[in-house]
Amino acid sequence: MLSLIRHGQTNWNAEGRMQGSSNIPLNDTGRQQAREAVEVLRGSDWDVIVSSPLQRARETAQIIADGLGLELGRSYDLLIERNYGEGEGLTTAEINERWPNHSGYPGLETLHNVVERGIAALNEVSADYPNKKVIVVCHGTIIRYTLSQLAGRDFDHILNGSVSTIEKLHTGWCVHTVNGEPLERVD
Repeated sequence: MLSLIRHGQTNWNAEGRMQGSSNIPLNDTGRQQAREAVEVLRGSDWDVIVSSPLQRARETAQIIADGLGLELGRSYDLLIERNYGEGEGLTTAEINERWPNHSGYPGLETLHNVVERGIAALNEVSADYPNKKVIVVCHGTIIRYTLSQLAGRDFDHILNGSVSTIEKLHTGWCVHTVNGEPLERVD
């Protein structure tokens, strides 16, 4: 079982700026969101917590590790957020002004690549910690689109500090919750 947690809020999140692979720290709200995630996770026996190497994810993971009495495990480069290229640090309005209709802009990583990295990261974490309950702290876009691919449906948004759960079965990955809400099965 893996629990995917989006890092806590940063000032760039609050300002609506694209962070991508930029290394932006948590703000006070983000630290509180990480402490709230501890309460959601408490009551289960977790084996390890891992994360993206970016500061906002590592700090969120450390707060959660401290709150649950876990040692902070390794970081995975595959879990880094989508690279927004020349759009990093800009708001959506600024991006639309420079590149109308999000028609692709220099350095923007494709969503296909993000999903491939996300699934590869999940498989790597699962292989590194077989039969373990692992908390994985990373980023909104990689969680959103990876879960969308695994569940076969689109998700609108992954909330800062939210917990989504998945499980690797013999048939592949099964998404159980998104943003802490049970996933309704579609037949």
